[in-house]
Amino acid sequence: MKKKLALEGIIALLILLYLYTGLTQLLAYKFFHGNIYNQPIFQWSKPILVYLIPGAQLVIAAGLLFEKTRKLALWSSLGLLTIFTVYIILIIMNALARVPCTCGGVISSFTWPQHLMFNIFFMILNAVALVLRKKSFDDNERAQVVAY
Repeated sequence: MKKKLALEGIIALLILLYLYTGLTQLLAYKFFHGNIYNQPIFQWSKPILVYLIPGAQLVIAAGLLFEKTRKLALWSSLGLLTIFTVYIILIIMNALARVPCTCGGVISSFTWPQHLMFNIFFMILNAVALVLRKKSFDDNERAQVVAY
């Protein structure tokens, strides 16, 4: 029971994270668009990323809502958090020329080390959710075998 409650709590936090960031980027579209176009990345990728990033965040949030899509959404979330974390590490290491923050809302006021800690925290939560989900399914399978 505690595992299920912990899993649902983590899922709720991830949903809030992705709804907040995705919707903030769409609601402040001009700001987000400008920051994406100032990124030190390939020019051809910028028109794609300006829609892909908030879109992916909202799709992940929606996927986390349903048990049928939750596993894929958790893995997608971990992948996206990993990409963002590697990008932040490159920024902290001064490996990139320009580093505008494309985050929205209160998250955009974080320093880069704070961004890194924030992302690592959510990556750990995400990994814990994957482990709890697997254990929950393993326990359910054992219960079903015993019931027969």
